[in-house]
Amino acid sequence: MIGTSTIAGQYMTDAIRAQAGAEVTWALSTSASRAQSFADAQGIARSSDNLAEVLADPKVDAVYISSINDRHYAQAMAAIAAGKHVLCEKPLATDIDQAIDMVRAADQAGVTFATNHHMRCAGSHRAIRDVIQSGQIGRVLSLRLFHAVELPAHLRGWRLDNPAAGGGVIADLTVHNADTARFLLGEDPHSIVAQSCESGFGQGVEDSAMSIWSMHSGAMVFSHESFTHPYAGAGIEVHGSKGSLFAKGVFAQDPGGSITLNTAEGEEEISFDHHSLYGEVIRDFTACVATGNAPSATGWDGVKSMIIADTVKKAAQTGTVQSPDFRGAP
Repeated sequence: MIGTSTIAGQYMTDAIRAQAGAEVTWALSTSASRAQSFADAQGIARSSDNLAEVLADPKVDAVYISSINDRHYAQAMAAIAAGKHVLCEKPLATDIDQAIDMVRAADQAGVTFATNHHMRCAGSHRAIRDVIQSGQIGRVLSLRLFHAVELPAHLRGWRLDNPAAGGGVIADLTVHNADTARFLLGEDPHSIVAQSCESGFGQGVEDSAMSIWSMHSGAMVFSHESFTHPYAGAGIEVHGSKGSLFAKGVFAQDPGGSITLNTAEGEEEISFDHHSLYGEVIRDFTACVATGNAPSATGWDGVKSMIIADTVKKAAQTGTVQSPDFRGAP
């Protein structure tokens, strides 16, 4: 565990231990005392503030990186150089070129590199994609992603005041919406317009953003994310030529929410699997390490979500239409 984050403690340690034959062997932080406290709380045998010490342990097959965003690059590159498989939190880095370097280095080293875009592993998101692909709503005309929430008090640190560390709602939540749109529609945007603002929490970084994306298929995507909306509710709407999907409460760390399909035949509730999102991420990741198959969210998926989010930021800052430069990413 590289980084002693809230998500690492609340979700990922148990998710790893739920896999047959898997164990968490180290907790690493830049603070030795924090690493020790995390290890004690999670029942992890060893802790350190020395990454080289952790990576030198032959028992370590893979690392999960959930440190502050600006530390991901150096930590991932060191792990890859040591021959370790990598599951990295989004965004992969604070610089797109660094994220691309990470993914290419993993490819060259022959190790699995995955992005923790956990929403792809939600039963709700998979059910929405299945309905779209089945043709029940016809041709997709528009997708609405509303991910405006109130940032919990214990997370109101660097996300609200440190752009160099990857602060701001675009780096934190727009990447989620970008990956969700790509996962559901199977395509990338070709142009984006946006606006952003500081609406109460941000101190030198945006805490709310809205953007509209034009897709190559002709579909339009509306993306709304915020740190300042306590009662907005988060969800997804997909509107097609033959029907519409309304998904509520499906942008979450825990499984839940509901999905309703409206067509000429009336209203229908869509059932879906309520499995653990992070448990599914780790199950998928460990299977890919064993088989060499591509994970559910690859490093390139992480790169593309970063590029889309960066394009949203540029569109908001300039007030102009911006086109993502995917830089040859597959």
